[in-house]
Amino acid sequence: MTTESAAYTADIEAIAQVVAAVEHSQQHKDPDEFLALFHPEAVWTTAGGKVLIGLDAISAFTREVLPAADWDGKVTYEVVHVFFIRPDVAAVKVRQRYLSPGAESEGAPLYVMSRQADGRWLLTACQNTAVATA
Repeated sequence: MTTESAAYTADIEAIAQVVAAVEHSQQHKDPDEFLALFHPEAVWTTAGGKVLIGLDAISAFTREVLPAADWDGKVTYEVVHVFFIRPDVAAVKVRQRYLSPGAESEGAPLYVMSRQADGRWLLTACQNTAVATA
């Protein structure tokens, strides 16, 4: 294994861990865990189209809606595709599923993530899109 492929594998794993942390924070409705995953100047667009610029705006929204969310914690997030725009910037396509008795919905978020100087990958520009049901 070359150093380049080892670094690629490590980055893919680190990105997958961020998505797993998003899943965990959503399952436990934990705003602090969720917010720790964001770059301070991040941009987030909700599935409803609300644009949030900067961690303060993302935090205010998240602290209001996440604890009050009406799902029972059964939500999954799966990395579908990773495209490295640059070695330290990745576009990450995610499959998001909310599972409740008698109802299921799906989202198709796109997370642009950036690797920080300390090696951590953070959510930097994200668009959460609801998947229309037929």
